[in-house]
Amino acid sequence: MARATIDLNAATAEELDEIPALRGHGFEIVRTREERGRFTSLRQLDEVPGLAGKTGDLTASLTVDDRSQEPG
Repeated sequence: MARATIDLNAATAEELDEIPALRGHGFEIVRTREERGRFTSLRQLDEVPGLAGKTGDLTASLTVDDRSQEPG
C-alpha cells in the first residue's frame, strides 16, 4: 500500500516517526525546524542530531513545501 508524502515543514513529530528511516527522531526534527526555521531541502535532515548520513532517499516519503507558511 503506497503511502502519501508528507511535508517536512508541516509534519508533527508523530508523523515523522512513522517513516522508518526517521523513526525515533521526529522530536529532534521538529525541534530543529523550530530553532533554525523551515527546511528548504531534504538534505538539511543531515543537520539534525543523530541523523547525519542515515536518511538515505526520502523523496518517496517526504516533500519540502517552502510556501505553506506564507501569508495568503
